[in-house]
Amino acid sequence: MTDPLTAAPPSSHGHSRDTLTGRLVLLGVLTALVSVVAVGLASVGLLRSVAQSQAQATLARQADVVARLAGSIPLRGEEDLVTALAALERQGVEAEVVLSADRSPEQVVTQARRDGTASAVQGSPAALVEARQVTSDAVLVLRRPLSVAIDDVATPVLKRLGIALLIGLAVAMVAGALAARRLARPLRDAGEAARRMSTGQRSIRVAPEGPVEVAEVAEALNGLADALERSESRQRRFLLSVSHELRTPLTAVRGYAEALADGVVSGQDATRAGTVIAAEADRLDRLMTDLLALARAEADDFAIDVVEVDLSDLVAQAARAWAEPARRAGLDLRQETTGTRLPALADPVRLRQVIDALVGNAVRVTPPGRPVVLAALALADGRPILQVRDGGPGLTDDDLPVAFDQGVLRDRYQGVRPGGSGIGLALVDRLTRGMGGVATAGHAQEGGASFTIALPRPRRDT
Repeated sequence: MTDPLTAAPPSSHGHSRDTLTGRLVLLGVLTALVSVVAVGLASVGLLRSVAQSQAQATLARQADVVARLAGSIPLRGEEDLVTALAALERQGVEAEVVLSADRSPEQVVTQARRDGTASAVQGSPAALVEARQVTSDAVLVLRRPLSVAIDDVATPVLKRLGIALLIGLAVAMVAGALAARRLARPLRDAGEAARRMSTGQRSIRVAPEGPVEVAEVAEALNGLADALERSESRQRRFLLSVSHELRTPLTAVRGYAEALADGVVSGQDATRAGTVIAAEADRLDRLMTDLLALARAEADDFAIDVVEVDLSDLVAQAARAWAEPARRAGLDLRQETTGTRLPALADPVRLRQVIDALVGNAVRVTPPGRPVVLAALALADGRPILQVRDGGPGLTDDDLPVAFDQGVLRDRYQGVRPGGSGIGLALVDRLTRGMGGVATAGHAQEGGASFTIALPRPRRDT
């Protein structure tokens, strides 16, 4: 059952640090600001150039008009010319008539152009200049300051452009903030889920949303929650099974101990009670030993001393040790070896633990009269393997992938077939991996289960 994180109160953790939203908004604002400044600078230069060209063209038209009015004075009088010059003055245009008594009109215009006073930017501060010949001995010169000319054309456009750029910057800031919040929200949800999981809540799930990378974080977190839930559920089942295993011998020990203390049993009954107590104590000791070995196998500093061993010799030793327990159980204990030395890389003490755990399981579940086989063989590529096969009830195909998972088989077959604490096969897998080998489960030709331990073989110098 999922627990929506949207209903969870936001955590105050990390408020003293920069947030992803803040950084993304700042990045968006800076990017937009740089873009606005770049566009503004490019626009200002272009506008100045266009404004100067337009102002120069306007001054040229004005010079043409004033020149025509000056030339028509004999016919129409000076009134129109005075009005035009007043209008030009209000616009910041200076009008001047240059007399050329000792020069021809063409020389005056040529000199004005040579000096930069005809259709040019002149002087300091710079000014736009236009010159027109009005009479045979006079030239009209119009001057307008460049800054005034450009401002008249560019200022309104620049104002509108500035407003547009500011609006764009504001829109970029809002869009960046919304995008950043949308991007950061799944990450905040994932962080909140992780914090709630750290408090022991395992039903937390996060809806994968946002970009692919952010959605993958949510999916990974959900996978972690599933794995934790399965692991803790398995641990609870394991603790329940171990507590049951501990309670059974403890109950027997307590019962017989109380009977002995109360004097209820005596003589031969006391001897039998002592035998039962000793057997149950041994059972408790084996269980504690398995638990301790499993805990140590899980530790990073678990000591495994891998050396070259003779697998055939180890199997022969184990077969001799298990011969009597197998005989008492009515089992046919067989031994299969290559007949020659079979070198392998393993820790002899840990490998003997593996053999004892596998043979002990086989002896427990195999019915009387059926075989238990302990084999040391070599594969086609020369790799040494250890096999324990039995004629017991065996495993299903679904059991094989989980055979070495702690307590799984015990839970599946509890009350159906003889079972142990669920620790042995898990310990086998841990020890085998620690020695660099691989443990697998399968079906035995004897009709029951087969457990194979593949070990590394020693390297030979060539």
